[in-house]
Amino acid sequence: MPKTARAAGRTTAADKNPPNLPSPAPRVPGLTGELAAEFFGTFILILFGVGVVAQVVAGGIGDHDSITWAWGFGVMLGIFAAGKISGAHLNPAVTIALAAYQGFSWAKVAPYIAAQTVGAFLAALIVRWNYTDVIAAVDPGHTIATQGIFSTLPGNGTLPVGQGGALRDQIIGTAILVFLVFAITDSRNSPPLANLTPLFVGLLVVAIGMAWGTLDGYAINPARDFGPRLASFFTGYGTAMRDQNGDLFFWVPIVGPIIGGLVGGALYKYGLQIFLPKADETTPAQAKEL
Repeated sequence: MPKTARAAGRTTAADKNPPNLPSPAPRVPGLTGELAAEFFGTFILILFGVGVVAQVVAGGIGDHDSITWAWGFGVMLGIFAAGKISGAHLNPAVTIALAAYQGFSWAKVAPYIAAQTVGAFLAALIVRWNYTDVIAAVDPGHTIATQGIFSTLPGNGTLPVGQGGALRDQIIGTAILVFLVFAITDSRNSPPLANLTPLFVGLLVVAIGMAWGTLDGYAINPARDFGPRLASFFTGYGTAMRDQNGDLFFWVPIVGPIIGGLVGGALYKYGLQIFLPKADETTPAQAKEL
């Protein structure tokens, strides 16, 4: 059986440069292409996610389940569109966690976040424009009653949840998201086939929506919340930065997911990833075949 580089005491390129998540495949389009991918991937995500909430809230078609499924499909389709080029982060919390724990370049963090937020903002403007007549019919004053179409509110605008509870919810929900995104997409773990990864990440978002959507509408993504929040603010929702109690709230779905992403990323890196075989190591079964 031939010796591996590790057995020979040599350090391999894989040890120095572990595969970046969520996509370990080499990418060569340059930063411009990566930013275009992040823009369009997040754009697609918001078209389906904010679009379905507008249909349910303003159009009266659908329910909570249709919202969770459409958000999951939006994530899946956004990843299919952007994954080969940028890795399809589509979420500042994911981007920051990748930089903190998986070797993603810190120099790209701010550009990625900007592209994600602009994509979310412009997609939300399209949804706002398309549903203008229906929103005006059900809520001509553009109040809290329909503000939740575009951005989250504590207790979804109706339940007795304060900002502390919403912040806690965002930390936990995003920690779950990042931990499992890392696990699903780590090539050294047991990832699905590459073309099925978007499906499983989309299903993960569906599951989070079904289990963690009460306290703050499972934003779990600063760009997903702040981009559409800005779009609603510039198109008639004067209270977009505040919650139903009149308190400034826009910061909660930004700070909470970033903290949660760092927590979830740390739990994966130091709780599971350290026990995975290195990229150049073989399993006992593989060794017998050599």
